[in-house]
Order: sequence, then C-alpha cells, then structure tokens
Amino acid sequence: MTQIPPVSLALTELGIPHQVFQHEQPPRSLEQAAKERGQRPEQVVRSILFRISRGEYLMVLMAGSGQIDWKSLRRFVGKSRITMASREEVLAVTGYELGAVAPFGLPNPLRVLVDESVLAEEEVSMGSGLRGVAVLLKSADLMKSLGDVEVVNFSPIT
Repeated sequence: MTQIPPVSLALTELGIPHQVFQHEQPPRSLEQAAKERGQRPEQVVRSILFRISRGEYLMVLMAGSGQIDWKSLRRFVGKSRITMASREEVLAVTGYELGAVAPFGLPNPLRVLVDESVLAEEEVSMGSGLRGVAVLLKSADLMKSLGDVEVVNFSPIT
C-alpha cells in the first residue's frame, strides 16, 4: 500500500492509536472482512449514510450485520421519511466509495449517531477511505475521536 488511508491520517491527527489493515482483495462480505482481520463480524463497524431531507444527511455507525430499526430512526430524527443514501450520494457526501466509508476525513461535517452495538466490543474495525483497507482501533478510542456524539439504540426489538 503506497497511499496512507484518509481515515488513518485523520485519526493520527487526532492522536488516536489505530492500525491499518490491508486486505489482499476487497472483501465481498462483512463475514469475510471480519475473518481476514482476525475479528468476529460484531467487531466490524458499518458507517451507513441516510438522506434525511434534500441535501441533509446523517451517518449511523452500526456493529456487525445488525439492522437498523427504521421506525426508531425516523422517530429519533423527527422525520417520517428517510432513505438510505445512494452509491452516488455516499461518494458525493463522504468522498468515499461504499465499503470504505467512515466518519473521519469527510469533506464537510456530518451528524453521526453511534448505535450501542458498537460499544459492546473492545476492539472494532471500520472503513479507511480506501477500498480493501480497514482501520482497527479500540471502541473507547473511536468514541473519543468522535467527540460529543449521540449514542442511540436502533437495533430492532426482538
């Protein structure tokens, strides 16, 4: 890897300890990504971008393959209609391709919500801004790097 991932640069600037992990090929699934990183799927944090209204976006960090309860999300943001951002919107808003998205190094500030599931693991990994590359860090350091961020529970009630 010749290029330092943008998320690694942002974390370094914040003084947050982390490791960069290079996959041989971009993983095709969350399970594959976790296995190659020596982690369980619950340790992989997905950065999911939602369109709240025209030109307004929100990122939710969710651990593993957990689904977001749409009703809870709509209630939390006070909007009856929310959609997941398209591939094009994700690239335009974050500067990152799907599979490489993270809440760091973004071109513009973005509201970030962290699902409680992220805090259940001591070590997590997430996109680095480059496809096939991840950053690994302690969940406590992730939270410290995000600053004053809202922790929520968007896991469906079972």
